[in-house]
Amino acid sequence: MWFFYTLIPCLLIDGVAPLPAPQNLSVQSINMKHLLMWSPVIMAGEIILYSVEYQGEYESLYMSHLWIPSSRCSPTKDPECDVTDDITATVPYNLRVRATLGSKTSAWSTLKHPFNRNSTILTPPGMEVTKDGFHLVIKLEDLGPQFEFLVAYWRREPGAKEHVKIVKIRHIPVHLETMEPGAVYCVKAQAFVKAIGRHSAFSQAECIKVQEETLPLALALFAFVGFMLILVVVPLSTWKMGQLLRYSCCPSVVLPDTLKITNSPQKLISCRREEVAACATTMLSSEELFRTWI
Repeated sequence: MWFFYTLIPCLLIDGVAPLPAPQNLSVQSINMKHLLMWSPVIMAGEIILYSVEYQGEYESLYMSHLWIPSSRCSPTKDPECDVTDDITATVPYNLRVRATLGSKTSAWSTLKHPFNRNSTILTPPGMEVTKDGFHLVIKLEDLGPQFEFLVAYWRREPGAKEHVKIVKIRHIPVHLETMEPGAVYCVKAQAFVKAIGRHSAFSQAECIKVQEETLPLALALFAFVGFMLILVVVPLSTWKMGQLLRYSCCPSVVLPDTLKITNSPQKLISCRREEVAACATTMLSSEELFRTWI
């Protein structure tokens, strides 16, 4: 016993003291994104690196229990590793982690229960419902290439039929239906992953209303009436103004019977040219001008 206790300081000096292994391994999986987490190994003033390996059903059964280093976390400083790209099949996967400090390595810590991606938590997709004129449009959250979306929409009224549309395009507005003026339309969506045969719950319904067309129709009617008035009033006003200018500036003069030359020399009355010219250029009085306009 004395000899054993004397060897312990020598082992510590030679640097072969065991490095603690990471503990409390767990997988958080939401919407087909899988994150392996563990409790970090604490060494004062030291930076611990971690290595992550996985083993699927194929590696376990057909490749003599082969362990494959994770594509993202070999090594990593963080006490977590995104193993989404490593979990490529819907089968149980074993996962393990070990710590490294210089030349020291800890023992491997293995996940207590194998992880299967069909246990992932699926959440309702985020969506944005808008209207483009009379078109009902939806834009969905991009959850990844494995996701499809079931979009249900309906006109909010008693006995309305619910329509369902499968949407595979993400982050791009999708036209659902042409809406009727004054109606209210509601939309909800759920995520679906064909690889695991599961779908999320439906999102909360969002409703949008289309305004009536009364204002555009009134404006169109007002514009039509104004156009017709312009079409009638402008030519009439132009013609009337022409008549006014004609009779006010250049009136037609009719000689009275006493000034007309007849066959009887006794009734012949001469009129000097100056007087005739003066009569021809006489301006109408304001009273005569008003009677001419009327």
